[in-house]
Order: sequence, then structure tokens, then C-alpha cells
Amino acid sequence: MTVYAYFVAGAIMLIGILGIATSKNLVHAVVCLSVAQSSTYVLLIAVGFQYGGVAPIFGSGVDQQTPVVDPVVQALALTDIVVSAAVTSMLLALVIQMAKRRRAIDPDDLGPLEG
Repeated sequence: MTVYAYFVAGAIMLIGILGIATSKNLVHAVVCLSVAQSSTYVLLIAVGFQYGGVAPIFGSGVDQQTPVVDPVVQALALTDIVVSAAVTSMLLALVIQMAKRRRAIDPDDLGPLEG
């Protein structure tokens, strides 16, 4: 595999971080964080890619010289997707609560925390 996938993952991460840094809306910041997290999917797939690789099911007529794909990387990618969905849902729930209590979703309008 070429380094193209690594550059794509880096570009997606930079776009997400730039969006978080310039965001004037908390919902936009959460979406940009989700975009930045999605770059890890591309990175994991790039790390686990093997040209000509097949599923690691031994005893099914695949000879020992055939390259196989590491299933741990695929499991990590699925776990990353689940964690990303959980983080995004929790952050959106926090944004909803801030909008209800403070009547603002602009980070500059929130002001200091009160106890």
C-alpha cells in the first residue's frame, strides 16, 4: 500500500482540528471532533491492509503461503467506531443541556462556570 492513505488520514485529522479551533458553535465543534476521529478509521485500515490478503480462516483450502489480513486491526476499527458514536452522543447531550441551562451554544457566550 502506498503512503496515500496516511496522507488522507492526516488531512482528515487536520480538517477536523481546524474546524474545532475555529468553531463558534458547540454542535459544529462536536461534528468536527467526529470528523477528526474518523481519520483514525482510515489510519487503522491503512495499517492493516495487505495486498492480496484473505480472511484468516485456516483449514478452508487456503495454503500457508497466502498472505492473510490481521483481524485485530479490523476489531480495533470497529471498536473505534463504537467509541466515536458514544463520545459524539455524550457530547451532543452535554450541548443540549448547556443550551437549556445557559440559552447559548456559542462558547464565547457561556462565560465562567457557576457552582
